[in-house]
Amino acid sequence: MIHLVAGGALAQIEQAPFDRPVIDWHAVAPELLLLAVGALITIVDLVGLERVRRIIPTLTGLGLLIPMIPLLTLWDQSEDLPRSLFDDAYVVDRYSLVLKGLFLLSGYVIVLLSTNYMSEGDYYDSEYYQLISASILGMVVMSSARDLVSIFVALELVSITAYLLAAWRKRDLKSNEAGLKYMLMGVFASAILLYGMSLLYGVSGSTKLSDIATAMATGESKPIFTLAMVFTVIGFGFKVSAVPFHTWAPDTYEGAPTPLTAFLAVASKAAGFVALVSVVTVAFASQPDVVEPLMWVLAAATMTVGNLIAIRQTNIVRMLAYSGVAQAGYMLAPLAVYGDKPARAASAIVTYLVVYAAMNLGAFAVVIIAARKTRSGEISSFGGLFHYAPGLTLAMTVFLFSLAGIPPVGGWWAKFEVFRVLTTGGSSAGIALAVVAAVNSVIAAFYYLAIAKQMWFMPAPDGDHSPVVVPPALMAALVLTLLVTLVTGSVLIGPLADMTDFSAALP
Repeated sequence: MIHLVAGGALAQIEQAPFDRPVIDWHAVAPELLLLAVGALITIVDLVGLERVRRIIPTLTGLGLLIPMIPLLTLWDQSEDLPRSLFDDAYVVDRYSLVLKGLFLLSGYVIVLLSTNYMSEGDYYDSEYYQLISASILGMVVMSSARDLVSIFVALELVSITAYLLAAWRKRDLKSNEAGLKYMLMGVFASAILLYGMSLLYGVSGSTKLSDIATAMATGESKPIFTLAMVFTVIGFGFKVSAVPFHTWAPDTYEGAPTPLTAFLAVASKAAGFVALVSVVTVAFASQPDVVEPLMWVLAAATMTVGNLIAIRQTNIVRMLAYSGVAQAGYMLAPLAVYGDKPARAASAIVTYLVVYAAMNLGAFAVVIIAARKTRSGEISSFGGLFHYAPGLTLAMTVFLFSLAGIPPVGGWWAKFEVFRVLTTGGSSAGIALAVVAAVNSVIAAFYYLAIAKQMWFMPAPDGDHSPVVVPPALMAALVLTLLVTLVTGSVLIGPLADMTDFSAALP
């Protein structure tokens, strides 16, 4: 008897190594490469010290582009997708690949925007670029995370690095205030989000989104599920600066270094949306009667309040901050009608994120370039820009038209996708929200075009028409974002629609 038991145990021990799951190294190659980039930057800085700090931005930029290679090879092998790892807690599919590409390219543009800003401001700290790469790693992990634990860890990796970066100008009181406000509000939001997630785990018995979806579809604890969903959505509302959880955004955006403001307004916000879309379309797929009304109110309030306050701003960074709040409302809108086809809502949101990243980063690039001459962030300082920087004026006009949703630039297609989702389902709530979005688009056009008027028709405040010097890194960022903004509204409408068709990746 003892021999049989021992023999059986020995057989199990011998078989155990062969039962271990095999890791798909190709699927996780982008994440591993990003981790290697962060380690390489740290080692180079430790070994070379001051002698190598000038090459750290270039090294970081290349390090963010290299992971695009396995992304492209995975996309080329799309017939083998999706690929599930770690017991379906981590999924690589077309949805995640598009988002990973978005985060990597956005991070590359942020590095381009930061290079001259940091060196000319005597901010040579290589830790800045280490934090950027760490934050991008969190976003890339977020794209594939299908488990509450991995989602929360990735989101906190993004958030904690952002708190540090927002306060990077250590001798600037506004920057210190920006970082402190962002941290306090972020910690509060994380506590609310974690409480909602703990309720989801407590009732479903699992942290995987698919298991939570099954428990919600078959369970009877609806009051607890409702409470969990409300707390979870509120927690994400802070992360994406949805009204009334947006109060940290304007002060943080104004006080943070301008490249970091672009980073927070685009990449960091997009990470919050990715997590929200994954949780809502997968875990809450069977509960649209609870989530949709909440999303309707959040979307309508966010776009309306953001636009109305943006009209009154005289500082362009604060105006873009409130504009970003309003843009978050448009991106929330598809989730107000996601019940019929979650994949269609996710597709509209990701399309908007891609275009939003290009046009918003481009607008911030123009702000950084113009501020090199004017040393001001006031909208009035853009007066007469056409007379001494016509190319810059034309580029900013394209970005403003795109933000307003005026054809043929990319913003009109992003808004069109949102309106199509809201109106094609036959839902009266969706049509009503489309009307609210249309009215807000008109309001937004007012303050966007007011900046264009300032650039084209108003005189320069000091009468100085000397040309603006544009460093190569800033010029590369400007050209890249301008091309994407132009082609996504005309030439690449079809390919962009195909790339963001997630019918096979989401329910």
